[in-house]
Amino acid sequence: MTGRVTVHNLNIARCLYDLVADEIAPGTGIKPDDFWRAFNAIVQELAPVNQALLEKRAALQARIDAWHRERRGREHDATAYRRFLIDIGYLLPEGESFRITTRNVDPEIARLAGPQLVVPVNNARYALNAANARWGSLYDALYGTDMIPDKGATRKTPDYNPRRGKRVVAIAAAFLDQAVPLAAGCHADITRFTLHDEGGRQQLRIRLANGTETRLDDPGRFAGYRMTDRLQALLLVNHGLHIEIRLDPDHPVGGAHPAGIRDVVLESAITTIQDCEDSVAAVDAEDKTLVYRNWLGLMKGDLEDRFEKNGQPITRRLHEDRRYTAPDGSDLVLPGRSLMLVRNVGLHMLTDAVTTGDGQPVPEGFLDGMITSLVALHDLGGNGRYRNSRTGSIYLVKPKLHGPEEVAFTHRLFGRIEEALGLKPNTLKLGIMDEERRTTLNLKECIRAARERVIFIN
Repeated sequence: MTGRVTVHNLNIARCLYDLVADEIAPGTGIKPDDFWRAFNAIVQELAPVNQALLEKRAALQARIDAWHRERRGREHDATAYRRFLIDIGYLLPEGESFRITTRNVDPEIARLAGPQLVVPVNNARYALNAANARWGSLYDALYGTDMIPDKGATRKTPDYNPRRGKRVVAIAAAFLDQAVPLAAGCHADITRFTLHDEGGRQQLRIRLANGTETRLDDPGRFAGYRMTDRLQALLLVNHGLHIEIRLDPDHPVGGAHPAGIRDVVLESAITTIQDCEDSVAAVDAEDKTLVYRNWLGLMKGDLEDRFEKNGQPITRRLHEDRRYTAPDGSDLVLPGRSLMLVRNVGLHMLTDAVTTGDGQPVPEGFLDGMITSLVALHDLGGNGRYRNSRTGSIYLVKPKLHGPEEVAFTHRLFGRIEEALGLKPNTLKLGIMDEERRTTLNLKECIRAARERVIFIN
């Protein structure tokens, strides 16, 4: 670790101090000096509470270990064990029912069911790939994986294998029959798509190989289209997730299809947890600086990674939003990237990237919470190329919490961070990782403790 800066009873690694001062704070409305003053106040107030909670963890575990050692070789008495867990405060009484009141949650979490990725945020390429995985080619996924046997006529070849490609098209058509069925016929028999104005709305008409015309079984699943001098793409929707059918009869794949279908693109990974915790190895100030800088790049939309693939230089960036025309003629814009959450470390981690005046490392989760939230102000303020949350929320995921008391403490910590950064109460949303038995056994009370900001139990 090279160089330290001392401010407000904190000793901060120079690389981290400079990152906050020169790259993160500008544009947020938060002065670096005010940031560190507020962080020191949080450490002074809450670090002793954090330590007491960790000591309680250890004390409970010691009593549980002792109980089992004393009964080594005996038949397990479940009734006595339950009574013991209640007596020591490990298993808590369950209170009355309550309502979760979390507000301003993006639809990717509040209403849609879809895949979620977890990715190490210190690896820019992986972080970008995950964020961009909201939309993916079904054709590529089928052609490039063992969904289709890599042997015989359908084997992968150095050049495009049209027989394998034909199998891809057949599987994709069968998928469309399930997700967006036709009123009559099947997707494999489509030869043409056309749009017709009916009462000021474009309606999708579909011609089949037998010469008949049909429509979608549910016309409401036609969500939009993209048109230039010809129809380029159709946008369909199923359970809130979109399907784009790309049309290009001049493309080798599209040219081989009677209707000119070049690809079927699916809306897939609608959320991504950008991870500062157990998928990364951030052990010192330089590592933490990289983690926070990449998160900053994601929130501002300017993170890039350059690499070579098959001898060709590639620059990976965040995908732009996707633009269509809705059936009523209005503009339709869909997010091109997954909604991003950030996972901070747990209560048990300390870091010497920042130390107190007496040389003690600070709780790393405090540092994660403060800096990742400060970074996310760029998103809330519209400073970046794209928007992550369209509802004005910041999504923090907290791992390895032991029971309701630690969840309540996390709720308190988030409140202090909101005060420090000038955020409205409950702007910071909490995803609880259900990883510890004391949380699992007391799950209802854990949720109660964060009922104003909880977004998921994972």
